[in-house]
This record gives sequence, structure tokens and C-alpha cells, in this order.
Amino acid sequence: MLDCAGRPLRLDGPVVMGVLNVTPDSFSDGGRHAGEAAALAHARAMVASGAGIIDVGGESTRPGADPVPLQQELDRVIPVLERLRAELDVVLSIDTSKPAVMQAALDAGAGMINDVNGLRAPGAVEVVASGTAAVCVMHMQGQPRSMQERPHYADVVAEVADFLTRQAEGLVSRGVARERIALDPGFGFGKTLEHNLALFRSLPGLAALGYPLLVGVSRKSMIGTLLGGRPVSERLAGSVAAAVVAARAGARILRVHDVRETMDALTIQRALEPQQ
Repeated sequence: MLDCAGRPLRLDGPVVMGVLNVTPDSFSDGGRHAGEAAALAHARAMVASGAGIIDVGGESTRPGADPVPLQQELDRVIPVLERLRAELDVVLSIDTSKPAVMQAALDAGAGMINDVNGLRAPGAVEVVASGTAAVCVMHMQGQPRSMQERPHYADVVAEVADFLTRQAEGLVSRGVARERIALDPGFGFGKTLEHNLALFRSLPGLAALGYPLLVGVSRKSMIGTLLGGRPVSERLAGSVAAAVVAARAGARILRVHDVRETMDALTIQRALEPQQ
């Protein structure tokens, strides 16, 4: 169970988190849902398809992305969160690294904070500790603008696991209940294909750290590379396959763009998988 501001989210089976980018420059769907009406329509469709969480982001974190000014990010996400809270019975997540955006999003009804920066910004831990929302701590080496230039690790699995554990235990020491914390290895965030593959193959061990594991590889470059250089528009099947593998390896939250297709695949997997 993940406690999302007093709303329990059951994790006895994988939960699908639908991506709602309200940015003009996201790597996968830049501009498609940037307007409030388009964002709301897409969120409704994802919830109807089975999404248990809607993850709203107003700043692109694709490799090479520039930071977005605070007020611009607030203007993008807060009206959408307020409308979603009024219309949809679903956990809302804010995808941000800015403490001020985190707080404003919580005030607007978000029940989860999804921080690609792992709560390293000054004030981020304090926002989490002072509230009741769930938080997903992600690992990222470097910053989006330069993270893919020369990522390097002595042991990527050990280093990622160590960072995530330290951040989670730091939250617990500040009074944050373990039931409010999820972890994300950060596929593609300061990692080569080889790093990503090593982490993916180590998902069972990462899932055993004691916190729910979130995996987000939907449409990412690792999928395109594994498929021989496919563009973003041709990564659906590979993304869905990766989500199913992640779920079988212990991931409890799957962050995806294609909710209906992922839900279909999980349904078939559950129906057809041999009984132990």
C-alpha cells in the first residue's frame, strides 16, 4: 500500500501511472496536451483506460532540456491539477523538482510528488516531511541538460541502490512514514544503454529494498535502441513489453504514456501466465 495523502493506493498488483505532459517540448508528446482542455481530455481517457495515478508535469526532463522558470511551471500545472481534482477520482501526482511547485501542487489536490532529482533541491525534503502525500524518489546522475554526455559508474546497480536507500531512510528519519515512499531507478537519467540494462535485470533486488518500485521506460531511447533505432512513434510494442517484464520483476508502479495498451497487456499476462 502507498499512502497518498490519506488515500491508500493498493499495490498487490501493478498500478499504471499515466503520463500527462503539459509542456510544449516533451520528447514523446511535446505540445499534444499543453492546453488545459487537451490535458483534461487526455487525463479522462487514461483514467477510463485504467490508470490509477495521473502524473502531471510542466517541465521537460528529456536529455538536453533547459530549466523552466518557476512561475511558468506553476501556470502550466496548477490549473490542470485543480480541474482534475474536481473532476476525477484518481491519485494525482506532480512531476517536479521545485519545492515551490511541490507545495502548490499539494495545495491544489495532488496526493503524490514525483521528483526526478531525488529531493536534492533545498527545501524539497521539508515539503514532503511537512505534508502527508506520497513521494517517489528517483535517481539521476547530473542534470537533464547534460546528464547523457558522459554518464559513468563503478557499479551502477550498487550506486543507484545506495542513493535510493539513503534518500528514503533520510525521509524516514524526518518522520515520513515508509508507506508514503516509492523508489525509481531513473532509467535514462544519466545512464547509458548498458547501465539501463544492468538496472533492469536487477529489478528484483531493487524491489527488495523495502519500498514500492516505480519503473518508467515508456517510449525512451533505450527501447528505440534495442529495436534497432526506432523513432519515438514506433516504440509502443517495445514499451508495453518492457512494462510487463518490469511488473513481473517486482515493479509496483508503471509510468507509461500508453495506458490502455499497457493495461491490456497486463490483463493478458495475468490470465495466461502459468500458475506456480
